[in-house]
Amino acid sequence: MPRPASFVLNSKFSRSLRALAVFAALGWTAAAHAAEWRDLLDPELSQWRKYLSFRHRTDYNGQPPVDAAGQPIAPIGYDKDEAGVFTVKTIDGELVLHVSGEIYGCVFTKQEFKNYRFKLKTKWGEKKWDPRKEKLKDSGILYHSIGEPGVEWWRSWMLSQEFQIMEGHMGDYWCQANSAIDIRAFSPEGAMNAVASERQPFRAFGPGGIASFCLRSDDRETRDGGWTELELICFEGKSVHVVNGEVVMVLKDSRVMNDGVATPLIQGRIQLQSEAAEVFFKDIQIQEISALPAEFAHLFE
Repeated sequence: MPRPASFVLNSKFSRSLRALAVFAALGWTAAAHAAEWRDLLDPELSQWRKYLSFRHRTDYNGQPPVDAAGQPIAPIGYDKDEAGVFTVKTIDGELVLHVSGEIYGCVFTKQEFKNYRFKLKTKWGEKKWDPRKEKLKDSGILYHSIGEPGVEWWRSWMLSQEFQIMEGHMGDYWCQANSAIDIRAFSPEGAMNAVASERQPFRAFGPGGIASFCLRSDDRETRDGGWTELELICFEGKSVHVVNGEVVMVLKDSRVMNDGVATPLIQGRIQLQSEAAEVFFKDIQIQEISALPAEFAHLFE
């Protein structure tokens, strides 16, 4: 017996609704999975290791530090922090990583990461130490970190790419050791630094490039001592520096340069620097991703 047209239409409509419901459920599941963030801070710093190098002096010139007799001083080394440079405290009911800055060094993740979103909140303390007592407070997020610490000018950190944390300079870039990368930026000219800009083409930085440093596009640091939220997005050699929700630098083709030969640098540990200034970090989280988030994809077109 033929079915009435209304029955056929209603059946098709019901199947469509069921299909949409399944699609929505799958989409919700995928979105929920993508939205999972992992906390990296706990009272024991169980997901991090420590490395301390030297109490650098104002006359440091990039050479190995020596004692009064002219003999080389050994770095303090791994997981030896008698001075309490890195401590976890509870402040206003929240876990906070306190970095005194007294000795150069870092905490670094035990795990390596490749494609991810990493975020934290940071604010400055009051103390500064030699050789930066008369300079801006300084720290940084070093990503795609590989090898042993002590390979760059300050003999304190791993080969890596730097997301600068500095008064008035949140989101700047520095190459560490022989790392290199391309940045959308205006070229440097005379005494003027290269400046990041989404309107500019990608230019090479690091060994063989136009500079080792690039200034962020805009100063987005929170005023009056408040917390500044930083986010780093990394995917297959591309990266984005974000300060308080605003993109301040777009980078791609992360690499290591050896005798003019480039090797991709797209995976590694994450370091947080101790660099002669007191600084606090909280809400340190990471989310591994399988694609570049859509809101940033246009930056690489």
